[in-house]
Amino acid sequence: MDNNSYNNNFYYSLWDNYWMSYRINSEGAIQLALQQVPGQVMKLELDYENGRLVYEIEIRNTSGEYEVYVDAITGQILRVEGDANSD
Repeated sequence: MDNNSYNNNFYYSLWDNYWMSYRINSEGAIQLALQQVPGQVMKLELDYENGRLVYEIEIRNTSGEYEVYVDAITGQILRVEGDANSD
């Protein structure tokens, strides 16, 4: 069991190092999101969604609050969800 546990930890470590090396950093994701929705970044999360690593970036501006989803590997904007003010 010890040997198997060691092997599992080794492979998890390799995987963690791989995705950490081949993804855009949080600052890059924020810059991409702000190009889509200018405003103030309120929250940033890195999540695993539908088989891919995704930055979820919450932005607030005078129009409302938005969530911009950025693919953590490619930097592609996956979608923008918003709750615009209806003033």
